[in-house]
Amino acid sequence: MKAIRCMVVLLACALTWCAAADQNPAAAPSAETADQQLKNSPRHGEWVDVPMGDVKIKTFVVYPEVKDKAPVVIVIHEIFGMTDWVRSVADALAAEGFVAVAPDLLSGMGPDGGGTESLGNQVGQTIRKLTPEEQAKRLDAVREWAIAQPGASDKTATIGFCWGGGASFSYAAMQPKLNAAVVYYGAPPKREGAEKITCPILGCYGGNDARVTQTVEPTKLMMVELKKQYDPHVYEGAGHGFLRQQDGQNGANKKAADEAWPTTIDFLRKNLK
Repeated sequence: MKAIRCMVVLLACALTWCAAADQNPAAAPSAETADQQLKNSPRHGEWVDVPMGDVKIKTFVVYPEVKDKAPVVIVIHEIFGMTDWVRSVADALAAEGFVAVAPDLLSGMGPDGGGTESLGNQVGQTIRKLTPEEQAKRLDAVREWAIAQPGASDKTATIGFCWGGGASFSYAAMQPKLNAAVVYYGAPPKREGAEKITCPILGCYGGNDARVTQTVEPTKLMMVELKKQYDPHVYEGAGHGFLRQQDGQNGANKKAADEAWPTTIDFLRKNLK
C-alpha cells in the first residue's frame, strides 16, 4: 500500500510539473529567427485595415488557438517601423494565448497614403513626427477595433520596443482603460504624464544601454512617490535592442532575452486575467 501511495504521489507531481511546463513560453523570436517563426506558425495571422477617420491603419493580427475569448496585446514597433520581426513577436504572443495586434503606426504618412514600406529611408525621420497625442489616437483606434472582435476580451495591454517602448509607456499615461504595459528599452513619460498612469508597468532594459537605462532609477523613485506600479529589470551586459539582436554583446543579449521574455509573459498573464 505504501508503495502504491508513493507511486500516486510521484504521478501527481509529474502531472503538476507537466502542466506547469506547458505554461512556459517558447523562446522569443530574434531577427534571425523571425522568418522561420512566421513561416512555421500554425496560427492564423492576417492584415486588416483599422479605420481612423480618413486613415486606415494597416495592422497585422494573429489569433491564438483557444476556445474562450482572449485578452489583447498591442505590439508597438521600433523606430524602424513595421518589420517581419515585429510580426514574429505578435505571433509569439498569440502562441501564449493572446490576440496580438501589431499596427503600422506610420500608416497614411507615406507617399500615396502608404506606411512603412512606402517611406524607404524616411522612416526614422517620419516616425519622429508622431506626437504622443497622435500615437495615442492611433493606438486607441486599434484597441477599440481589437476588443470588438468576437474572439477578444476587453482586457488590453501594450508592449513596445525602443521607440515603441517609449510609446507603450506614454500610452499608459493616456489610456486609463489599459490593463498593463510592457516597456522594452524605452524612455518614460514626464512626471505630469506618469501621474495619470493607472496600470502596472513592466520595464526591461539592457545594462549596456546607458542612454535609456540611466532613466530607470529616477523613474523608479518617481513611480514610488506617485504610488504607481513599476517593475524594472536591468539585464547586465545586454545592449539596446537585445530582444531582436540576440546574437549581440557576446551572449549577454541572448541571456537577457531568455530571462526577459518569460517575465513578460508572466506579467501579461497576471494582469490580463
